[in-house]
Amino acid sequence: MTPHRLPLLAALLFLSGCSLHAGAPPALVLGDFVDDYGIAHRITAEEWRQLPDTRYRVVRWDARGQYLIARNDAANAADPGLWTRIDWMALPGMPPYAWAFCLSAYAAKTQANAESTRIARRDTPKTGCNGYPFSRMRRAAR
Repeated sequence: MTPHRLPLLAALLFLSGCSLHAGAPPALVLGDFVDDYGIAHRITAEEWRQLPDTRYRVVRWDARGQYLIARNDAANAADPGLWTRIDWMALPGMPPYAWAFCLSAYAAKTQANAESTRIARRDTPKTGCNGYPFSRMRRAAR
């Protein structure tokens, strides 16, 4: 494929609902979870769902940076069509919680704005999400 056709391919994939992932998501964050507020989440490589109705369409995983960038679904009650950055961190030795996340940006006007939002402070997880704690996640019971 010639280089000048790559932007066209990316645009076609975006318009068809597919996404170009910059990296693979870590297994740690994939699956069905319940956060420490009792909210259920279903996370796949393509989508983060806060059940029952909120959807984030993942467009970029950065496993090394421990964050993802997603487009808020147009049907979401809050901030439809805007952009979200979700930062995460592992929580070793804290069962039943395996990891935690921070919605660093949830209403960014552009993907670039979401990507450049850097509020998560993993060194202080109790206050490192813009003054609030990271939300802890445990696997959902089957």
